[in-house]
Amino acid sequence: MQNQIPFSFDVPSVSELTDKIKKLIEHNFRDILVEGEISNLNQSRNGHYYFTVKDDGAQLPCVIWRSTANRIGSELRDGQQVVLGGDIQVYPPHGKYQMIVTLVQQAGVGRLQQKFEELKKKLEQEGLFSDAHKKPLPPYPVKIGVITSATGAAFQDIRSTFEQRWPVATLYLYHASVQGLNAAGELAEAIDYFSAGNMDTDLLIIGRGGGSLEDLWPFNEEIVARAVFNCNIPIISAVGHEVDFSISDFVADARAATPTQAVIIAAPDINELRYQIDDYAFTITRTIRQRLERLSEYVHRLAHSHALLVVLEKLKLHKNRAESLSDRAVNRIAQIFSERKSAFRLLTGNLQHHNPAFVLSQKQTAVFGLQERLINRYERVMARKHSHLQEKLTDLKAINPKAPLERGFTRILQNEKWIRSSRAFDQKKPLTIEWNDGSIEQKQPSNS
Repeated sequence: MQNQIPFSFDVPSVSELTDKIKKLIEHNFRDILVEGEISNLNQSRNGHYYFTVKDDGAQLPCVIWRSTANRIGSELRDGQQVVLGGDIQVYPPHGKYQMIVTLVQQAGVGRLQQKFEELKKKLEQEGLFSDAHKKPLPPYPVKIGVITSATGAAFQDIRSTFEQRWPVATLYLYHASVQGLNAAGELAEAIDYFSAGNMDTDLLIIGRGGGSLEDLWPFNEEIVARAVFNCNIPIISAVGHEVDFSISDFVADARAATPTQAVIIAAPDINELRYQIDDYAFTITRTIRQRLERLSEYVHRLAHSHALLVVLEKLKLHKNRAESLSDRAVNRIAQIFSERKSAFRLLTGNLQHHNPAFVLSQKQTAVFGLQERLINRYERVMARKHSHLQEKLTDLKAINPKAPLERGFTRILQNEKWIRSSRAFDQKKPLTIEWNDGSIEQKQPSNS
């Protein structure tokens, strides 16, 4: 060191050199962006965040002041891939530089945001966002389909809110992934399932809780947007938090900031309905009572008004005249009816007297009488004839030549004549002996 020759020009101090470096760096590295992975994240007691953003070849110390952290509201964690915005600052006491972060975004958000805007513009030009295609929500839904993850907090929030606000509803959960590569297909399949009428639902709610743009991206897929548009059932899209918007929000018939708000949009509060019904009932009762009182007073005034009394007198007069005319009309009608009835009877009698059927009936009655007399006469004649016949038969029976034969006698015939005495008998002629059961003819008499 003693043999060295001193510099002949001014040599800056460390502070002076560091100040020059500070001015150079801070002047040229303002409002820059850098992408990397967060590591060694630490939050101080006063709320500042200290961490390092790195890649495979380098690392950069970073700090986020408490006021900036409160404004950004981002949740940082080790291993998170982010895009940081801010200024490079040199810290002279340590001779180091660091980045003062004023902006934090998830890495890849820019590309996703560009894709989001392109799809949004395309679908908007096709009319998928038009109010003309949006279906009205049913005022009092009973069957409600919910499309979300069965294990997420969104469904629990929806179910508990329905139990408090609208317990008459029946929820039908269709589990679908709400993030990841398969989520968009599962969401579209669930929408198509309800749209086909499998559960006969009145309303659908699709959604999930908040998250990054990457987490919410399935609800920005075109397949989901078209399934929402083609669905036959009104849909409420409830994706993310208040500040989050998705493509499904624009296509759906209604958009809710959160799953809980979706329930508020979907159904009324049953307690408020009860209060409204009670209030309506009270208002209706009071209105009816007031109107009845006014009408009663009006009727009372009319009943005692001079004009009404005059009208009543005229009505009474006209009533008496009407009753008198009515009595006269009734008597006249009765008289005319009696006269017409008598004339009708007379005409009916004459008609019946000259009616061929009536004459035929009379002749038929006369024929029946003659027929009966003829039958009686015939029966009497036949009785007399029968009695006379019986007498003749008795007489014939008495003189019947066969009678002796029937009593066991015989009879001798010659020349077919009955020989009644010995003097009439001719011994030389053939004879016939006749019994009741037969006869013998003897042609040659004996000599004895």
